[in-house]
Amino acid sequence: QVQLVESGGGLVQAGDSLRLSCAASGRTFSSYVMGWFRQAPGKEREFVAGIRWSAGNTYYADSVKGRFTISRDNAKNTVYLRMNSLKPEDTAVYYCATIIGEYSENGVGSWGQGTQVTVSS
Repeated sequence: QVQLVESGGGLVQAGDSLRLSCAASGRTFSSYVMGWFRQAPGKEREFVAGIRWSAGNTYYADSVKGRFTISRDNAKNTVYLRMNSLKPEDTAVYYCATIIGEYSENGVGSWGQGTQVTVSS
């Protein structure tokens, strides 16, 4: 089972950018579909973005399309989430995950511990 550790969260202003990183342990990282999810206060955790082993295949929630970019570096066992034009509604705990099924919580194999992103208006 792969272990995931996120970093890069913080407090920013609306319109700013952040890049989250997720470092994975294990030698089979390149075979995993990887994803980012988020959970805002009082809301359910939701899918944000996913990327297959071939970095050309990426998927996004409608709410972040055009603003967020997921990428991966298989040599470094790391997946990234570049977040541009951040909005207060992007405030949430962001989780990295391996995806073994559908692009939802039900399809997740392993979770990271999460990193807080707070966007002030």
